[in-house]
Amino acid sequence: MGDVFKALADPTRRLILDELAERDDQTLFELCARLANKHAVASSRQAISQHIDILEAAGLVDVRREGRYKLHRINTAPLEPIVERWLTRPSSESAQERGTP
Repeated sequence: MGDVFKALADPTRRLILDELAERDDQTLFELCARLANKHAVASSRQAISQHIDILEAAGLVDVRREGRYKLHRINTAPLEPIVERWLTRPSSESAQERGTP
């Protein structure tokens, strides 16, 4: 879980995930163009590639080859334990915390 938090700590990596959540199967070139045009991110392709490597190592991005292209896709599975641990609570437990039956 630590790798996931480390990956999410960087604002550029969060923007990459936002772009992949909006549209999967993007190449590095497409991601760089969208980040530059929509978010004014002026990072080089090499820097974006390194961010993608960190996201991939954390399991947040899946990469597949199609011909000579590498396509990137968001993977939300590593976020599920975080949601379950801190954001999903049984309604009876929440009511007890508020002091209501």
